[in-house]
Amino acid sequence: MPSFPPPPLRIGDLVVDPPILQAPMAGFTNAAFRHIVRQFGGAGLLATEMVNARGFVWLDENDAEHPDRLWGVADEPRPLAVQIWDNDPETMAKVGRRLTEEYKVSVVDINFGCPVRQVTEKAHSGSYLLREPNRMSAIISQLVKACTPTPVTAKIRLGCSRTQINCNEIARVVEEAGAAALTVHGRTAADMFTGNADWDRISEIKAHLKHIPLIGNGDLDSAEKVVAAFKNYNVDGVMIARACLGRPWLFAQAAAALRGEPVPPEPTIAQQRDVMIDHYQLVVDRFGEDKGTVLMRKYACCYAQGKRGARFFRTHVAKVSTAEEFYNVVDEYFPNAEVATT
Repeated sequence: MPSFPPPPLRIGDLVVDPPILQAPMAGFTNAAFRHIVRQFGGAGLLATEMVNARGFVWLDENDAEHPDRLWGVADEPRPLAVQIWDNDPETMAKVGRRLTEEYKVSVVDINFGCPVRQVTEKAHSGSYLLREPNRMSAIISQLVKACTPTPVTAKIRLGCSRTQINCNEIARVVEEAGAAALTVHGRTAADMFTGNADWDRISEIKAHLKHIPLIGNGDLDSAEKVVAAFKNYNVDGVMIARACLGRPWLFAQAAAALRGEPVPPEPTIAQQRDVMIDHYQLVVDRFGEDKGTVLMRKYACCYAQGKRGARFFRTHVAKVSTAEEFYNVVDEYFPNAEVATT
């Protein structure tokens, strides 16, 4: 088993310390969310939402504004990863070059793990490409050439289904094509987000990599589980995903635990509500009150998750469309107890 506490993670020349990464999540990990995470600290590398490379090229060729998913990227602190997806090597390389030359991103990550049908079956991208290792190799190798010296990484799942697990083979393909790190979500595409992540499978992949680090992802929802991942499995880094959406302080808790320090307590309910309101203001400042309020609905539901009265709050906040309505619902219905009752 690896040493503990774990050393900093190295992705090419980039040092990620602590070796805890924030997962790219479509519809959630925008600049407002990343700002909140940075306020708490603890994340060694943050990431954008995944960006459709083909859509980016179209916007660029038509002199349109670049995607909202790149909001904040040019100016915010580093390190920062941008995740892109498509199945065409030349399109991916073109976008990668722009991200490194114009946006000066720290890492370009390739999404080979998204299981959503719109990305897989309709666009033959994301986890669909796990069945086409040669195309994956071409995408990675061309992107590496276009982005050098900025490191290129890849995120995959265990396979397309439980009867088509090929992560060991794919890991070798990813490394041989020149990627600087591999992140593995411990489910298959067919699993979507059901069941439990298979960390034993993730750990086994390490033996199939010669030089690049392995980052594990799946079901990390507490500082204790992050510590256990490093102690029990052969990974060089971990990536936290859905659990951080309503708990952006989770990274700071995990980082403290890795250092052997006392884990900071959960913020009080009042403090959590204040964080959510700050988050709301950032979104409204960018998108305006109408669009910002609608976008904030899903975040507000995340902040309430797991608390007594969360379902009642979700019912009401899902209908808000103005700032006044949002604040009224928060004042009247935001949960006031830590743990949901059974």
